[in-house]
Amino acid sequence: MASCFLYRRREFISLLGGAAAAWPLAARAQQPDKIRRIGFLRAAPPSEGELETFLRGLADHGLVQGRDFMLVPQWGDGNVARLPELAVTLVNTGVDVIVADGVTSARAARAVTATVPIVVTTGADPLVGGLVKSLARPGGNVTGFTTMSAETSGKVFEVFREVVPGLKRVAVLAPRAAWELFASAQDQAAKTLAIDLVYLDLPRPEAASTVMHEAVSAGAQGALLRVGPFFSSIQRRKIVDLAAELRLPVMYERPEDAEQGGLVSYSPDYSELLRGAAGYVARILSGTKAGELPIQQPTKFELFLNLKTAKALGLTIPDKLLALADKVIE
Repeated sequence: MASCFLYRRREFISLLGGAAAAWPLAARAQQPDKIRRIGFLRAAPPSEGELETFLRGLADHGLVQGRDFMLVPQWGDGNVARLPELAVTLVNTGVDVIVADGVTSARAARAVTATVPIVVTTGADPLVGGLVKSLARPGGNVTGFTTMSAETSGKVFEVFREVVPGLKRVAVLAPRAAWELFASAQDQAAKTLAIDLVYLDLPRPEAASTVMHEAVSAGAQGALLRVGPFFSSIQRRKIVDLAAELRLPVMYERPEDAEQGGLVSYSPDYSELLRGAAGYVARILSGTKAGELPIQQPTKFELFLNLKTAKALGLTIPDKLLALADKVIE
């Protein structure tokens, strides 16, 4: 019975994304004027947990779906190239605010509108993306949260080297469109640790098998997957399975990837970021200008280790790292 319920919920979320273009106009004719329209732009559907966390965050600020707002999603199929098209459709529905998962999504929205407020939930430095004037006072119509810096990138590689001793060459798997957003901080961190990075373009989920084989052919001893804002959890699960087949150690951005069989993840607490984004949306709908809300960085990072996967790869996780882990999957 439980599995049937989950299936129906997934089916509903998928239907929600597909109906996004038609939904708002029809609903506006039926709902009172006080109903606000919150757009949600993402290259692929969020997980059920992520969506529920965001909606709970809005409820915590007194915004109840159906009474105070309607969610207007534009979620793609994992193809980053579709983001500009999705952004145009979303803005044309007349949303009051846009929630964008990742700086690439935010840039797509910003290219369409300079007036609709945009709240970034996660992503690289928006200064690098050219979205804001400063982190303290962004100006313009963009604000939100950033999750990557030279410091956090350095910690990622330090953890990866503890898991994979002698790590010298790492393949970075991410859409080419996003490279410029995180390459500077990441390159600086890798150089400090004498790790050679090989960037491989992963623009859509269907290319994963080819790209991961390229990583192995390039002599990578491990891979860093940077597709969190772009691929769905189901699409990332296929990459986890490919990594197991190729016996390639992979560092992931999302804790659920480690829970589903990935070797290791080191990431911010995404629940905290989604709740923060919900708070920003509430403040904007109450009259605060997006450009007056500072860009914030996460206060908590989580380390997940999968011992079963480590054993299958012939790796032994050091005790000191196990002691630091927020969750050890056995």
